[in-house]
Amino acid sequence: MSSTLLEAAFKVIPSQQLLVNVVSKRVRQLTAGHRPMVETGPRMGFSDIALTEIIEGKLKYELADPVAPEDAR
Repeated sequence: MSSTLLEAAFKVIPSQQLLVNVVSKRVRQLTAGHRPMVETGPRMGFSDIALTEIIEGKLKYELADPVAPEDAR
């Protein structure tokens, strides 16, 4: 994993925990056979591809609405 890609992706997704979750989910998809949405180089790993997709705006994420606690009676 390239540190320059990581720094650039961190500017797009500033939460470290969220960035790790988005990258790991995308790596699982790529490992399962999904096609990359960006041009890939010969030495790019799946994490580099996922980070590049985030940097180029090809990979989006959506935060789920927080679940409201049930009424305490």
